[in-house]
Amino acid sequence: MTDLTLDGMRGDVADALDLAADAVGDDDDLLRLGLDSISLMRLAASWRKAGSGVTFAELMERRTLGEWWQLVRAPGGAAEQATIVTAAQGEPFPLATMQHAYWVGRTDGQVLGGVGAHFYNEFDGRDVDPARLGEAVAALVARHPMLRCRFLDDGTQQIMAEPAWRGLTTRDLRGLPADQVDSVLAQIRDELSHTRLDVGRGEVFDVSLSLLPGETCRVHVKIEMLVADAHSFRVLLADLAAAYRGESLPPVSIDYPSYLATIAANPPAGRDSAMAYWRERLPGLPSGPELPLDKTPAQITRPAVGRRFHWLSAQQWEELSARAREHGVTLSMVFLTAFAEVLAAWSTNHRFVLNLPLYDRRPIHPEAADLVGDFTNLLLLEVNAEGELGFAERARLLQERFTSDMRHSAYSGVEVLRDLARSGAGRGVTAPVVFTSALSLGELFGADVRGCFGEPGWTMSQTPQVWLDCQVTEREGGLFVNWDAVEELFPA
Repeated sequence: MTDLTLDGMRGDVADALDLAADAVGDDDDLLRLGLDSISLMRLAASWRKAGSGVTFAELMERRTLGEWWQLVRAPGGAAEQATIVTAAQGEPFPLATMQHAYWVGRTDGQVLGGVGAHFYNEFDGRDVDPARLGEAVAALVARHPMLRCRFLDDGTQQIMAEPAWRGLTTRDLRGLPADQVDSVLAQIRDELSHTRLDVGRGEVFDVSLSLLPGETCRVHVKIEMLVADAHSFRVLLADLAAAYRGESLPPVSIDYPSYLATIAANPPAGRDSAMAYWRERLPGLPSGPELPLDKTPAQITRPAVGRRFHWLSAQQWEELSARAREHGVTLSMVFLTAFAEVLAAWSTNHRFVLNLPLYDRRPIHPEAADLVGDFTNLLLLEVNAEGELGFAERARLLQERFTSDMRHSAYSGVEVLRDLARSGAGRGVTAPVVFTSALSLGELFGADVRGCFGEPGWTMSQTPQVWLDCQVTEREGGLFVNWDAVEELFPA
């Protein structure tokens, strides 16, 4: 457990920045040293787990270690300990806020809906043993109840005793000519990356294996975001690799239904003030970017997502980080500003909102970090790209807006959109353009995962009612930037 002394906190900050502890001074501007919002979330969670009452919002308001130490030492700075509410085993339980949005969006009749929110990934390796892989998946299902979850018509979810997964599908393509192998693999990719699973009967994930010529193979992994956010997906892959290597996977001592019940009984600090903040801002919130479209969203009955991507090397990453530190902005904010500037160049409105997913897993239990489920929150971030400003100034102003809004993130962006719809103040406000930064979450595909199943190849995500989703993640020692777009929506 983190040592809640000034030097202990200094060590935590230094670890987050990959610096020596003596390189972090009491009065250093930590944003200029490179600390970003996800690192702040982790630090706040770690220090709360150690007994401090410090919140992410409080850390966002201050920028030096000395100020943070004063917060921790202040009277009343002890954390409020949540009493775990144990949910009834096997009984239906409510959906989390984002789960409900996904659930509604995947139903037929929704504009750009009728698709599952899911991740799909391929790993290209050698000598993956089908029997061991099947046994590893079975161990994974036993450890993580959400892989046995079904979603009911009344908008609740239920953990089943047995999974709907029918076992490992193994396709033997080793005897086919090369061009036919490529054709079959393309068909498999298209099917798995776009097919909607039947979550009503508990189909929430799939793992399959293609055996290829030359003793190579491809592992296909698909999972619904209803049961796993990005961090949960990392947990699942790491556990799958551990089970494949023959390690045991003991059950996690808290489950997702109990997590949700505990959160409902212990709402986050500042929720009431956050709700008041957003309701005051409702009348002035702009819509999403007004981009050139080839069709209206309602004309597209089977939305299919295409991906464009770019990889930045470790050297480019470091050079960009250094420039960001010079200007006192985070690297995530650099990418967000670049994305916003490109959108503004094409949009007829230069004030618009972007949809930013946040990772909001509260440390209410020592094993909360091992849970699999959806812990996502959303932030509706207002972008003002009007006027003539330099890029660095744009980034600083956007960071100030983000910092202010993050202080009030206890009231979700999903709830803000619902308030807009109910009040009529939204005038049709939607937030179909998404920016996701997973920087500081670490590599999605760790060395153990790559060692067992091969190098990550094709990857895809799809979310109902989203037009365009820009994502920045750590991958293969560098930064992976991709755009997932509903291709049919936009002109060529």
